[in-house]
Amino acid sequence: MGCRSLSFAPLRLLARPGCLRQGWAPGDGGVAGLGQRQACLPLCSSSAESLDRLLPAVGGRRSPRKRTTSQCKSEPPLLRTSKRTIYTAGRPPWYNEHGTQSKEAFAIGLGGGSASGKTTVARMIIEALDVPWVVLLSMDSFYKVLTTQQQEQAAHNNFNFDHPDAFDFDLIVSTLKKLKQGKSVKVPVYDFTTHSRKKDWKTLYGANVIIFEGIMAFADKALLELLDMKIFVDTDSDIRLVRRLRRDISERGRDIEGVIKQYNKFVKPAFDQYIQPTMRVADIVVPWGSGNTVAIDLIVQHMHSQLEERELSVRAALASAHQCHPLPQTLSVLKSTPQVRGMHTIIRDKETSRDEFIFYSKRLMRLLIEHALSFLPFQDCVVQTPQGQDYAGKCYAGKQITGVSILRAGETMEPALRAVCKDVRIGTILIQTNQLTGEPELHYLRLPKDISDDHVILTDCTVSTGAAAMMAVRVLLDHDVPEDKIFLLSLLMAEMGVHSVAYAFPRVRIITTAVDKRVNDLFRIIPGIGNFGDRYFGTDAAPDGSDEEEVASAS
Repeated sequence: MGCRSLSFAPLRLLARPGCLRQGWAPGDGGVAGLGQRQACLPLCSSSAESLDRLLPAVGGRRSPRKRTTSQCKSEPPLLRTSKRTIYTAGRPPWYNEHGTQSKEAFAIGLGGGSASGKTTVARMIIEALDVPWVVLLSMDSFYKVLTTQQQEQAAHNNFNFDHPDAFDFDLIVSTLKKLKQGKSVKVPVYDFTTHSRKKDWKTLYGANVIIFEGIMAFADKALLELLDMKIFVDTDSDIRLVRRLRRDISERGRDIEGVIKQYNKFVKPAFDQYIQPTMRVADIVVPWGSGNTVAIDLIVQHMHSQLEERELSVRAALASAHQCHPLPQTLSVLKSTPQVRGMHTIIRDKETSRDEFIFYSKRLMRLLIEHALSFLPFQDCVVQTPQGQDYAGKCYAGKQITGVSILRAGETMEPALRAVCKDVRIGTILIQTNQLTGEPELHYLRLPKDISDDHVILTDCTVSTGAAAMMAVRVLLDHDVPEDKIFLLSLLMAEMGVHSVAYAFPRVRIITTAVDKRVNDLFRIIPGIGNFGDRYFGTDAAPDGSDEEEVASAS
């Protein structure tokens, strides 16, 4: 059901009890300009706190925000450090059994005047939706970089930040397109105190729902085409002015005179010329912002119906697909010598002690990684020996090697990888099975910068259905790692997992020490090796968990 299948488009939703009106007329709800009512505002106080009493009490008082950058308006569930990105929230699959995006994310646009309550409405929608993965993207992040002359104008409140030309729409459109496709993006962090972009940009990831809010959210045709639902937050102009005064004074260090000057010269004319006319393209018009619970409830109901249509069961699809096919050419199995088969015998034996299990697993890991390195690109090179003779040899033709382990079992391969790859960089991904849905979920991500330039060795000790491995590969692809530069390494794989990964990602190299034929009803490999992580770390087995998709936190 598309958003325009709702019978109200545009719909003006009133928050009075029992009152829901369809249709609206210009001026309905009382949107007055500053010139009509500015004499009623007691603006003589220089204290930001004195402005609080001018605001209507809606939903209780909120503590004033002390943030100054656009990053604060869209805090994603991740940590951003100087060297890496750490992802910290569960995300269900955003792709199908073919490894491609199942359906694009649902994008909501929130438009309205400055300080109309767009961000508050967005957060209320997010809280009411109660879905695991929502991205809030603020248009404030996309102000253009100012020239020196424009910086001087901005310092004296003479630059028009409320004009469409102040925003980088090309960057907005490209960013939103990538987010809808499930890819990661780099978003500028704008500092309002200096009117400039910060040096470090933040990383956001695609989601089930994307909420894009900003004063010019509906002012660009290409941007409008990306929005599945358009909501205009209509708030009285006097309230918007008071909110802007309080915000700019308390959070951005400005004085009342400068704020009023900027409002009269730029903000109000821009609203009348560029912002208010976009109300006509909105699917829903919401007066009184966050106080309009009727509108928010209707929006959330519609969103739930949209998300239900996007339900996806990856593991069930994998279990029924790609059966009875020959093993793919991208698969390489370590030669089953008597030594290799002997080590498999020891680690598969349920009576093997934990010490022996660890020792022989490590030996297999070392052999597996040495075997995998032979598939890296090498080029001819000539070196001179200590005897002064030329030797025609080979040298690694890539830029760098990065190891990425699927926690927690995959991290047991890190020591072997470090032992054979000098200066290898390490990243980690935590994928857990949701016990209610049975689906894998991404919970934690830490990848080195510029990983897209590297050959990536992705490690997990066992792969049964391939659901977790596919999610990890999908994450790497979303970080622009070329598919043919990804090597999936596992001590043991089921044929189902091999087929699943190879069918979805035919250029990923799959390397293992053994392939077993069957997977049981609990998605365990048969005859298998048991739960590798529990045997290695000495922990109790998790109920109903598959071999590679362990219900455990990173240790």
